Amino acid sequence: MRCRPIPAAARGHGAVAAVTVLAVLAAACGGTEAPAAASPAPTTTTLFIPEAPETDVPPPNANGDIPPGRAPLADSSGRESVPSALVDRFWPGFAALIPPEQIRSGGPPPDGIPALDEPVLAPTDEIDFLADSEAVLSLEINGDARAYPLQIMTWHELVNDTVGGVPVTISYCPLCNSSVAYDRNAAGRVLDFGTSGMLYQSSLVMYDRQTQSLWTHFDGLAVIGELIGTQLDFWPMAVVSWEAWRDAHPDGMVLTQETGYFRTYGRNPYVGYETSERLLSPAFQSTDIDERLPAKERVVGIRSAGDAVAVRHAHLEEAGVVEVDLAGVPLVAWNLPGASSAIDAPELSNGIDVGSSGVFERRLEGRLLSFSRAGDGFRDAETGSVWNLFGEATAGELAGSRLRPREFVDTFWFAWGTFEPTSSIVPPLG
Repeated sequence: MRCRPIPAAARGHGAVAAVTVLAVLAAACGGTEAPAAASPAPTTTTLFIPEAPETDVPPPNANGDIPPGRAPLADSSGRESVPSALVDRFWPGFAALIPPEQIRSGGPPPDGIPALDEPVLAPTDEIDFLADSEAVLSLEINGDARAYPLQIMTWHELVNDTVGGVPVTISYCPLCNSSVAYDRNAAGRVLDFGTSGMLYQSSLVMYDRQTQSLWTHFDGLAVIGELIGTQLDFWPMAVVSWEAWRDAHPDGMVLTQETGYFRTYGRNPYVGYETSERLLSPAFQSTDIDERLPAKERVVGIRSAGDAVAVRHAHLEEAGVVEVDLAGVPLVAWNLPGASSAIDAPELSNGIDVGSSGVFERRLEGRLLSFSRAGDGFRDAETGSVWNLFGEATAGELAGSRLRPREFVDTFWFAWGTFEPTSSIVPPLG
């Protein structure tokens, strides 16, 4: 378990509020609902919590009314009788890690973009609605391998699930182009999450259904409300092509289009966002935004023990393999072509090729390995073994071995630079 420092944005010198894109986000709203599962023991760390100011102003739900927002899942902790930041983030009795006025409405109301609480999954060989190049989120916990197609995630953004016996939330934010998997065991509770309808730094703001605290998606941090300062633990997750995931996980499970909602899955509600700056006008950017890289340049961001590095995506695509040391641990980031952007073309399968990435520890049973891209996989220099995208040796002396995956984020620079302002960049600039 680790305790990361509060990001600069949370300390008050980060960038200004999020992009308000009413038309785009309204396209992702509306629908029905459902419930799901959860389990294990609490594992989260709590950061420094500012002192809450004293006030005579009653809390948002002082009259005992049930605040708006969906009910907790059956197997999660119950709703608590505490002031709701979802109802009123400006309540003077709240301490805050970021200025409440910098959390702005994205257009939809709470749960207007509906999280999936009862995800329906099917075996890999039963899936017929995905093109080979379509991107999916790849998550594996305790041998339970699952894929969450971005054609569904773009419309729902959150999935509350239980994977390998662990309650998790899978989160995808189209505007900051990032996906994260959180452990829902937090602060002595099993939480579940919904969309607040608000944004911070062009990034999704979630709320937990137990206390209705507000959380920033990018770093899994409760920034206002009862659980302020609590940070969720991450599980490593990658964005990869359906073809690569399907071939490597014939016995895996895949989120289906049976969501209980009517959406044009496979169509992109964010057409052109990948390459356009129009949704990042200066009006929604901070005057001190990190200008070391263009705002919407793709990076592979890796963080650990207060250290952070951004590998420039274009460099990684060209090189195939980039080795970095982070907090004293030798890592490898790699990329294979074949995965299309989910926020580019009208049809997700026609988006520009951004490839599939992975980040792993290079040390295996005491031996430090060096890698290069070889055909549709990778090869280590030390034994000549062949490795697939998911860090599994498929041939050679080390066949059957697996590298340890590390949590990373495929994202836009403006988001990484805001939440990880001390991040180094690879290759170095200048």
